[in-house]
Amino acid sequence: MAGGDAPAALLVIDMISLLDFPQAERMTPRAVAAARKIQRLRRGFHDRDWPVVFANDNFARWRSDFHEQVAMAVHEGGAPAEIASRLDPGPRDHFVLKPKRSAFLATPLGVLLAKLGVRRLLLTGMALEGCVLATAIDAHSREFEVAVVRDAVAGLPELAAPSLKVLEGSGVARLVASRAALGWAAG
Repeated sequence: MAGGDAPAALLVIDMISLLDFPQAERMTPRAVAAARKIQRLRRGFHDRDWPVVFANDNFARWRSDFHEQVAMAVHEGGAPAEIASRLDPGPRDHFVLKPKRSAFLATPLGVLLAKLGVRRLLLTGMALEGCVLATAIDAHSREFEVAVVRDAVAGLPELAAPSLKVLEGSGVARLVASRAALGWAAG
């Protein structure tokens, strides 16, 4: 994809996971459901030749790369394998590994998005109340137009509504349903 050709990028946050963090079992059903929505969105972005970027925790494995992380998730079986197989990051996709919550903090994401020529970001992934929220705030502070796909994010059930309210109420991000997300991305 040449720079400046896409109206938006789909950002998939932390969906490649071993789901081995505290309270993961409470988030897992929502993560699997979000993966189904993200899979459809990703297909729509690919059909339009728009960029898809996976921004993922590095599992605290400082010597692994993204493809190795996908393989670990598939090998894990269960929900991690289902999500990784459903999203199946491939050669058309971009990826950045992140050491902290925001996909912008200490990563080349800003440079990548500049090279792709996009100023609008469609955010999906997990955890809504942590990494998605932090990434949305950082994207907004970098003057990106941001939308969060409310049915393509996963988080702790009791924090979902308050997190979405903060995102929309503060003006950081617009909330869109997955069925309307491609329309928003097209501008």
